[in-house]
Amino acid sequence: MKWVGAALLALASLGALAHKPSDSYLSLEIEGARLRGRWDIALRDLEYAIGLDENGDSAITWGELRRRHGELAAYALARLEVSANGRPCALSPAGHQVDRHSDGTYAVLLFRGECGAGEIHAVGVGYRLFFDLDPTHRGLLNLSRASHTRAAAFSPEHSKQEFTLAEEGWLTPLYAYAREGVWHIWIGIDHVLFLISLLLPAVLVFGGRAWQAAPRFAPVFRDVFKVVTAFTVAHSITLSLAALAVIELPSRLVESAIAFSVVLAALNNLWTVVWRGRWLVAFAFGLIHGFGFASVLADLGLPRHALLPALVGFNLGVEAGQLVIVAVFLPLAYGLRYGWFYRRLVFAGGSAAIALVAALWLAERLFDIKVLPV
Repeated sequence: MKWVGAALLALASLGALAHKPSDSYLSLEIEGARLRGRWDIALRDLEYAIGLDENGDSAITWGELRRRHGELAAYALARLEVSANGRPCALSPAGHQVDRHSDGTYAVLLFRGECGAGEIHAVGVGYRLFFDLDPTHRGLLNLSRASHTRAAAFSPEHSKQEFTLAEEGWLTPLYAYAREGVWHIWIGIDHVLFLISLLLPAVLVFGGRAWQAAPRFAPVFRDVFKVVTAFTVAHSITLSLAALAVIELPSRLVESAIAFSVVLAALNNLWTVVWRGRWLVAFAFGLIHGFGFASVLADLGLPRHALLPALVGFNLGVEAGQLVIVAVFLPLAYGLRYGWFYRRLVFAGGSAAIALVAALWLAERLFDIKVLPV
């Protein structure tokens, strides 16, 4: 069939999006005049930058990492500048660890900063890690003093930022975490593909044997509204419960279930079982996707003094990011729904490609193997 060829073509481009984009997690803790830091950096990024796999067996051991600790610290700290009260801080390594995040293993660099005398009340951070190698890399900062926490994200366009450590209202964490919510729905390609799989048939009607173009926009809009609302409500529930540590599930189980949900949603477009009440499917699997968002939020860290605005802000950011996707997708799909391009290439071919990629994700996540080339 034509959609098989289209699926294989689309698979090549989707494969590049199969994994979470590059992030690192930088924590700075201020106590009086002292500064302590922790920097979690993905081993896959360090392998690409400085090479850690000495014997080329595609597995980085603790021994290989330990022998490169000095080089790792020098490489990272040369790309980080911290100032306190306008004075530069001298950064030096204080230890090394390894930690596991939802998307893989990370080297943990512990360091301290000598910033001169006097209590620190303003901090400047210049971040340049991996920007020369990967312009999509992001540095996620968690800056804390006593019970107060600030969150920020560094990109090539925002590589230097200043922070005051005075008391802050609820709008600051709300806005900061809303931005992170928008960003993480856009880079969460498995969440996006699940949503698109549910939206693809929204501009069509199922006649019992085949999909046909929907004759009017109003039913299409109602269908999309129900699907997006159900997905939103569901993942907001479990995101909140997981972020507040009410429910905890193993990361591999959650990520595998998310991949499985994408497979089922895409295959349902090709061999239709559910065509009415797709909002129920969105709600049921949205509960699982909420745990995936919660793992991102856990990596960012929730400020203890502003837990509610940070949680609300992240949720609002995720929803805003979804609405942008819907606003771009729906008019295009509705305008193209009568032609072969949409029904054969976009709907059938796209669904097949999504199912294939998600099946590979499922294999990778279930069995902890690497199938896709990136």
